Amino acid sequence: MIQIAPSMLAADFLHLDKDVEIVNENADLFHLDIMDGVFVPNISYGFPVVEAIATVARKPMDAHLMIVHPEKYIERFARIGVSMLSFHLNATDKPAQTLLHIRETGMKAGLVINPDMPVDSLYPYLHLCDYIILMSVYAGFGGQKFIDDTYGRIRTLKAEIDRQGLPVQIEVDGGVCPANAKALVDAGAEILVAGSAVFKAEDPAAVIASMRG
Repeated sequence: MIQIAPSMLAADFLHLDKDVEIVNENADLFHLDIMDGVFVPNISYGFPVVEAIATVARKPMDAHLMIVHPEKYIERFARIGVSMLSFHLNATDKPAQTLLHIRETGMKAGLVINPDMPVDSLYPYLHLCDYIILMSVYAGFGGQKFIDDTYGRIRTLKAEIDRQGLPVQIEVDGGVCPANAKALVDAGAEILVAGSAVFKAEDPAAVIASMRG
């Protein structure tokens, strides 16, 4: 089943409760983009916002760390109630240990790569992952144009996951919308992150439904 994970970075922060309910009622996951202004040039939001969402979230929280030293914050995200925690492969020199630590807390562990990192850089770590996020834009800013090479990257990664016989899901993040959702799923994606396409729409529920196919 295809899962839709609206990115809360695109939500209306003056009326966050309204957009949280859109996810609760229509989507599958809360996608939380955590940026530190160091690993990526932008700063998003931190623990206070995640904790606030956690108090009313009825769907699992999927936190995507775009920060240096992600290993420092694993326990805290677990305590808040995050279900899925991912970090960028090049954000730490201890990716294997970090993935194991995430799993030890009971969260699902994910690795993320930007469009300029080769897909095969993930292969040594797939057996430690529950999911992989392939960025279809460059991490750090919302509203970027989708990069078409993503389809081939998904197919390549899916083939390797199948070759290794692993139950690893592929999540795609960046520029995802109803126009490309079916092609992404056909290529092998199972989780679609969509920010602006959902929260800037006149009818977010209809957009989410259309991306499910």
